Order: sequence, then structure tokens, then C-alpha cells
Amino acid sequence: MAAGGDSGDEEPEIMKDIRLMYAANEGDVEGIRELLEDGANANFKDIDGRTALHVAACQGFTEVVELLLRSGAKPLADAIHYKHNGVIVLLESHGAKVQVAPMLVKSAYEVPEYEINPANLIFLTGTFQVALWRGIQVAVKRLRDEVITDEDKVRAFRDELALLQQIRHPNVVQFLGAVTQSSPMMIVTEYLPKGDLREYLKRKGALRPEIAVRFALDIARGMNYLHEHKPEAIIHRDLEPSNILRDDSAHLKVADFGVSRLLRKSMSIREARPLSCHDTSCRYVAPEVFLNKEYDTKADVFSFSLILQEMIEGCSPFSARRETDVPGSYASKERPPFRASARLYSHGLKELIEDCWQEDPAKRPTFRSIILRLSSIQNHLARKKRWKVRPLNCLQNFEAIWKKDPSDSSSRSSRSSRSS
Repeated sequence: MAAGGDSGDEEPEIMKDIRLMYAANEGDVEGIRELLEDGANANFKDIDGRTALHVAACQGFTEVVELLLRSGAKPLADAIHYKHNGVIVLLESHGAKVQVAPMLVKSAYEVPEYEINPANLIFLTGTFQVALWRGIQVAVKRLRDEVITDEDKVRAFRDELALLQQIRHPNVVQFLGAVTQSSPMMIVTEYLPKGDLREYLKRKGALRPEIAVRFALDIARGMNYLHEHKPEAIIHRDLEPSNILRDDSAHLKVADFGVSRLLRKSMSIREARPLSCHDTSCRYVAPEVFLNKEYDTKADVFSFSLILQEMIEGCSPFSARRETDVPGSYASKERPPFRASARLYSHGLKELIEDCWQEDPAKRPTFRSIILRLSSIQNHLARKKRWKVRPLNCLQNFEAIWKKDPSDSSSRSSRSSRSS
């Protein structure tokens, strides 16, 4: 019992670390000194990756900064942003340097047309960035400062910019501009407040076939545009529900080209290293990509088939399995089962899904072909819906006849008897 009581009196380490952040925000030098002596972690980071030193630099507390410098972090960018000159001098004297954006150009004439001044962005949210720019809400994807030194991630950022500049389609998220001449670097796109398809499916569950087909047509049109892009086709390679956004008119737009690839016509590509579940959503990845084989635009067709089936079934493919196990199932020629009623897959919808997830990528249809087949299915569903309405209208007309004035009925009956 005594041991239990002693352990109960100990303050959890995490509480000390959080108190350290608060003390840095208040400029409480003595409180910080006591917490550090009591074992608080000076390098503790909050959900936004900020340490107590970052907080102190933002607030301009020079004494606190001096006390915390032993942590090794040097948040010079924060001090510069908030114009705390004393803190700037102190940090620079300890070797802090401003990070230079790796895409920085040497001359003002080289600044790209899409460049946006970050001072014109007013951020409204935290991790998922929504900002105001020129009076409108925009979505902002930014690289953290520590990512700038990662050549692979900078290359992916540069590739995504190159793609976005070329894309203009109503079923693809619109690129507005980027920040590349200062840190952190950012991509600015249109903001779609309705959220993504994953969130929508979680709320709604299985969709009626006519809605699923309409959504599938939106996705297919956006993907067809990317695949038929000139001079090089664009492979999305990460097509899954969270990368498909809903606009105000309830239409879908393909988004997030972070792992996309340009493909010269009649060619295939292969990754330099196998993809991991950190690179893409494993639950929707084509087997040839997972197995690190050569692949082409048909990899996106495979992903599309899984999304279409998910909209009908109301659950993600192989939902009972761990995500990391799912690609192996596809590679073993397994496919998610059709559990929904067969009538929900009528007019060739099931056959279309099965064609799209064929093992041989060459046998999968193109998105141009998929659009034609989906349009035909949509027409069949519309005719079936109109047919269901007609009997009701006929029944209403029939009831109206019988509800007419009874005197009309009796007079017709008397006339009939006299004539006989």
C-alpha cells in the first residue's frame, strides 16, 4: 500500500513537460528552472512540433530563451516572424541560421508566376491548413521546416507543383499557387468544405446505385483527363476515398498528387524502391505497384474498381484485415467479396468492377471506356426509376375518376337504363 501511495504522489513526466510549455509562454524563468531541475524534458514537442524554446522565441522572452538554449533547438524563424530582435541576436550568437528554401531562385526574374507571398495567407486552422487568400478560403499543404533537408520530399514537392500547373478540369482540384521562395514551402489549392469521400461514406454507409454511379462518373472523368493528358499521361497512383473531395454541388474532384507520376505514351514505369504504406494507401494499391513491378495508368483503374465497390458495399475493401495485409491479398489474386444484393450490381456494374481489377493490367479497361459503360448503366437506372413512377401516376388518375361527383355516376347509370 505504501508503495502504491508513493507512486501515486509522483507527477507524470508528461505533466512536467506540458507545464514547461506553459511556463515558457508566461516567461516564468524560475518556474522553468525548477521544472528542468525536476526532470522536465526541454525538447518536449507539442502536437504542432513546437518546443518550449519555440514558444519563448515567439513571445520574445530573452531570459527564457537563454535558459532553454541547452535543448539544442534554434527556432530563429519564429523570432524573425514576430520581430523579437533581442532573441534574434541571441539565437544567431548560438549558431542559429535561417533555413533557405531549396527551390530559391537567384533573381526576381526567375520567380515563378504561381508564387504566393506567405504574408498574404491568413491561417484559420492547425494541422490541416485552411487559410484566407484574396478574400477566399483556400487549402494549404505545407512542408515542415525539418522536411526541407529531405531531398526526396523536396523532389516530390517539386514534382507535384509541375503536375498541378498543367491541370485544368472540373473533376480535378484546382491549383491556385505556391510558396517556394521562403520557408516553409506550400501548395495552395481551392478549398472544398464538404470534405472527402471517405468521410462521406463513413456517414452515409452504402450508397444507392444511381448515386454511386454518378460519383463514379465524376472520378472517371477526372482520371480520364489525367491519363489522356498531353504530352505525358499522369498516373495518380494514390487514388483512394480520402483523396477524392466533394464540392458544393455534390460533385467529386480528384485531389492530392503527392505521389503521382508522369508517363510517356506507350511506356510503363517502375519505382526506385518498393512503396510503403507511408507513401500510399495500401488498401487501394494495385498488385503490380505493391510488387514493385512496372506499371502504367491501369494501376489507377484497379484502385477505382475498389472505390466503386466500396460505394455499393458500404465498407472498405477487406475491411476486417489490417491495411498492411491487404496488398498481399491482391497479389495472391484475392478480391473483396460481393456481399450486397445482386440487384444493386445490375446492368453490368459488377462485370465492370471485375474487369477493372483484373490481374493482367492490359485487360483492364481505360477510363474512356469506363465512362461509356457507366453512362450506359446510368441510363438504365434512370429508365428503371421512371418506370417505377409511372404506375403510381396511373393509379392516381384512376382514383381521381372514382372520386368524381357521384351524381355524374348516377346520371350516367340512369341514362344507360332508359336507353336499354
